[in-house]
Amino acid sequence: MKTKSLTTLAATALLLALFAGCTTAPGPFTPQDTTKYTVENTEKFVLLDQPTQVSVTCTGLQERTLPDGRIEVVANVKNRETRRIQVQVNCVFKDEQGFTTGDETPFQTLILAENSTEAVRFTAMNALAKKYTIRVRQAR
Repeated sequence: MKTKSLTTLAATALLLALFAGCTTAPGPFTPQDTTKYTVENTEKFVLLDQPTQVSVTCTGLQERTLPDGRIEVVANVKNRETRRIQVQVNCVFKDEQGFTTGDETPFQTLILAENSTEAVRFTAMNALAKKYTIRVRQAR
């Protein structure tokens, strides 16, 4: 009697395992956007490395359009540390769709005293620029 119930139990478990494995796989997956790789395309102020992510923040961005159609941007860059740090800052100007206009400022060195804020000014070279990304990295 024990072998018959054990055989029935084993057969039932085998059938359940077979039917459980017969589910159909979902169709193709839709692409998912992640900010890990698109931050520089979506944000106006980007910290490029780990040390600046800890030490630097932006307390304000001001933008205005000059009479000739170019944009001017002022970023308030703040040192969050209780020590003097040195960073490099640049600006990439972009068109309305977010593509670069080829107008990228060179990195300029910025020395920030303890807990201080410095204003950094950037001006586009042409009137094609409508958006921008200010990038900050540790000084090299």
